[in-house]
Amino acid sequence: MAETLVFEVGLAAALITIVGFLSSKLRFSVIPFYILAGMAVGPHAPHFWIIDLRFIESSLFIDFMGRLGILFLLFYLGLEFSVKRLVKSGRAILIGGTCYVVINFASGLLLGWSAGMPLHETLVICGIMTSSSTAIVAKVLVDLKRTANPETEMIMGMIMFDDLFVAVHISLLSGLVLSGAGSLADVLLVSLSALGFIIAFLVVGRFVVRWIDKALNVSTPELFLLTIMTLLFLVAGFSETLHVAEAIGALLIGLVLGESQHVKRIEHQVLPFRDFFGAVFFFGFGLTIDPLSLGGAVWMAIVGVVFTILGNYAAGAIAGRIAGFSSKASLNVGLTLVARGEFSIIMANIGKAGGLLPTVQSFAVLYVLLLAILGPLLAKESKSIYRLLQAVKGWPKRGERDVGQ
Repeated sequence: MAETLVFEVGLAAALITIVGFLSSKLRFSVIPFYILAGMAVGPHAPHFWIIDLRFIESSLFIDFMGRLGILFLLFYLGLEFSVKRLVKSGRAILIGGTCYVVINFASGLLLGWSAGMPLHETLVICGIMTSSSTAIVAKVLVDLKRTANPETEMIMGMIMFDDLFVAVHISLLSGLVLSGAGSLADVLLVSLSALGFIIAFLVVGRFVVRWIDKALNVSTPELFLLTIMTLLFLVAGFSETLHVAEAIGALLIGLVLGESQHVKRIEHQVLPFRDFFGAVFFFGFGLTIDPLSLGGAVWMAIVGVVFTILGNYAAGAIAGRIAGFSSKASLNVGLTLVARGEFSIIMANIGKAGGLLPTVQSFAVLYVLLLAILGPLLAKESKSIYRLLQAVKGWPKRGERDVGQ
């Protein structure tokens, strides 16, 4: 019934708001709180009179709002992403970002192989383990007042490089897992078509953005917002017909509009949608998980977390050495990038939509939860960790370019 649907959506919003306040009080990343709130309710939860925490009537609607959350998250990221900035950031970011991607991707291959996973599942795990959380990393840098640190430009450059790689990986994975391609030739055709679409869209977008600017040159907020929403949903929907994930379509149109003269106005209009529907996305992801079904992926998640922390430490050390940073600043780079979040969940959802083994979904939940909690903690305590490593490895106390705080 419509009344039940609206009331259940209200209950979901109430739960999201409560855990949001709790996260704010604890000054901690809100993403794991949203996921845990969703896991605490759902089909396995009790119900009392009209308070039905199973969300049966509203499950499809919440799922749809979660899909909108993915679109707005990726669209907003595209608005802030700049390929020009990545190119101008220099050799250190290119080499550091490459090392970061290679080390984490190899960790996923090693974990998938050791767990006896088929190829498709292993590639999804690789994507889950390679995808750092832009949202959590940005929040950590602001909360710890490190935005002015010299290594922060390196961190943001590496995460942009990672985002670009993940965008390509998602498109390839969509062609492999979601298209139903059977032979290697079919998979390559679908994947190359997806990559061709991405490249062509970005090239053409640079020329049509001037016409978009003219269309957006309106004083009416309503028409401005309607135009933005039309572009977002049409491009995202059309992308999916070409076996490119709709989230990547949202990212692409965000990249194009990121070069618009109206980009600040677009960000201002879209930000509330990103925050609300993004919260529903993480909550809805939690709703799909039965906590009792996670036991089979515990060891995989723990091993994955260890691989990620060690891999990020190595990638940060390499990037920091190339940039001429101190050991302390290099440690900040590696530990700040540990957190996993939105992209890892998108990867897991691709695996679920493709009918892959449920273990992949369980692994993603535990892995993201652990690193969404450990990531901010490790970054916050990087000074203490540095002192510990200083004692163990004999790092110098003075004489280096100590830019980390």
